Amino acid sequence: MNVRFVTTKGDLITAQAGQGARLLEVAQAAGMPLEGTCEGQMACSTCHVIVSPDWFEKLSPASADEEDMLDLAAGVTRTSRLACQIELSGELDGLTVKIPTIARDMQFG
Repeated sequence: MNVRFVTTKGDLITAQAGQGARLLEVAQAAGMPLEGTCEGQMACSTCHVIVSPDWFEKLSPASADEEDMLDLAAGVTRTSRLACQIELSGELDGLTVKIPTIARDMQFG
């Protein structure tokens, strides 16, 4: 399946992903600057992405814990999610997410 990333410069990068992969892992393998400081444990917001509105409703809803972590992310929008919490499935083939132009490194405040 394909996942499309819109970089901070507006370039479109398409990456291959397997069913069940976490979006964070796919993004990092594609060279996207998502830190994932907590290694997917949902203890930071360094894997914040902005999901294309066309795809946002196809995702399972964010948990209360994810919403709390998103409160700490810089540049949050209505369609923001943590990439570590998005498990890819067949219905998400073609998912498009934008890498935020600003990020907060939780290790350095």
